[in-house]
Amino acid sequence: MTDGQPTQETIQAHLTALQGLDQKHHMHPFTDPNTLKQAPPFLIDSAEGCYVSGQGIRLLDMMAGLACVNIGYGNPEMAETAAIAYKTLSYYHSFAAVSNPAVAALCGKIASLAPANFNSVFLSNSGSEANETAIKVAHMYWQLKGKKSKRVIIARDNSYHGSSIVTAALTGNKAMQEPFGIEVGQDIRHAMMPCWFRLGGDMALDEFGIKAAQSIEEQILEAGPDNVAAFIGEPIQNALGAVIPPETYWPEVQRICKKYDVLLILDEVVTGFGRAGAWFMAEEYNIKPDIITLAKGLSSAYVPIAATIVSDEIASFLEANAGVIQHGFTTSAHPVTCAIALKNIEILEREKLVERVRDHIGPYFKQRLKILESHPLVGEVRSIGLMAGIELVKDKANREQYPLEGMVCNHVSQSALMKGLIVRPAGNALILCPPFIVSEQEIDLTVQALNECLSDTYQALQQMG
Repeated sequence: MTDGQPTQETIQAHLTALQGLDQKHHMHPFTDPNTLKQAPPFLIDSAEGCYVSGQGIRLLDMMAGLACVNIGYGNPEMAETAAIAYKTLSYYHSFAAVSNPAVAALCGKIASLAPANFNSVFLSNSGSEANETAIKVAHMYWQLKGKKSKRVIIARDNSYHGSSIVTAALTGNKAMQEPFGIEVGQDIRHAMMPCWFRLGGDMALDEFGIKAAQSIEEQILEAGPDNVAAFIGEPIQNALGAVIPPETYWPEVQRICKKYDVLLILDEVVTGFGRAGAWFMAEEYNIKPDIITLAKGLSSAYVPIAATIVSDEIASFLEANAGVIQHGFTTSAHPVTCAIALKNIEILEREKLVERVRDHIGPYFKQRLKILESHPLVGEVRSIGLMAGIELVKDKANREQYPLEGMVCNHVSQSALMKGLIVRPAGNALILCPPFIVSEQEIDLTVQALNECLSDTYQALQQMG
């Protein structure tokens, strides 16, 4: 101890002790436990702006956590709002017609931003809960309509809707299902994802968009239209890096859902609140869903909160026929999380951050990332707003992918970490979703670092033959 300050040795000993506790007691999500036996976890202990820090290392986070810290880290207004909220009303439930000022204001604010016919908001704690709520609402709707056979939910390959039992079954990733014995049976089906780069072959983009949408129709017909309750889809699939559907896709999806009397659930957990350059992609893409789900950008992940918003048609029907809706969570509509979400939306509006994504920094992000398409390892760069996917390929001419076990993207992302940059590997794509406050200079640094990492990886692959 020097002048009351801990020595470097004391700090290091404390860090080592914490890493030991984590190794011994913390079950990490989406982590192989054996990796923690080989090396201790990396402890991030502070964050500010677009950067996270830990163990004396500062990293530019071009993933905004998990595509969620939209306003950036460490905003002092958010901390002040939380302190006041905790002092005022630290908790009370929202069951049995009880509410609080923050939840009333937040639900009103969400309804004012949402498409015109969405005025009923159910609050929960995560995207998984929001999507699970949406499925329960769809099932309840058809039950009360007297169409009890309408139980099947159609999702898409390589989608991501959550990690609860139902939402993991909806998610198009077998690795999230098989270890837990989750069976994707008769009540859940998967259609083609609208990813032209991987599945389009020689088809024109518009032609492929129709084909991808019609794979939903094929699933409806196979299950029987009288058995299908809803289709759930993200406007842009983020799990494979900004899979942006062709312009023909969503109009055809809506035609199919309407034809067969199938509800449309739009999962805007990632895209809601500005990530793609619009408050809601429902309006940007002219999608008219029955239910919309929200989470990440609602509070910029400063606290866990999510929302399921229901169309006026469904809400009025449930109001007239449902009675007590037997669904909810202990912390649904928590007064503190609602107050923080309200402040987050206020900051987004006041600072015009969604407009910044749409008009300035998003286009700059796209322009700079496009440079990487000339690299021999890059097949395609997909970008909209501040979400992007960099598709890595073995052969650019025929869009051939590397075997997943080669972990080529992981090699690039680990190399980026060594240069102080966080990007996320996902199969054969790299995902980038930076905070809305990211600067042009930080984007330039990212492109330069990624170009170097791609070149290092490509050279290593060439040497391996």
